[in-house]
Amino acid sequence: MNHLKSRKEILDILSSHLGRIQEEYGVARIGVFGSVARNEQCEASDIDILVEFSRATGMVQFIRLENTLQGLLGAKVDLVTQKALKKHMGQQILREVHYVS
Repeated sequence: MNHLKSRKEILDILSSHLGRIQEEYGVARIGVFGSVARNEQCEASDIDILVEFSRATGMVQFIRLENTLQGLLGAKVDLVTQKALKKHMGQQILREVHYVS
């Protein structure tokens, strides 16, 4: 059984790998939203991650990043870009996102 990680643990893991993620995948900013951001996650929850890229990124690279994050976090990751957010839900997500610092 996987240990249910807190928002702080997830952000700490992302922070400790941030340099590599930025260099390898061209990530400008990365953060969590959804149940993890609200500290409402359960065993069935995936980890919702919002990512902004510093350079053009293709689908293959995007999927590689999602797979890398799943490996680092030991859980299913739903990776989303700001451009992919629906207008109404996007505003709510942007209000609750916790970025890696």
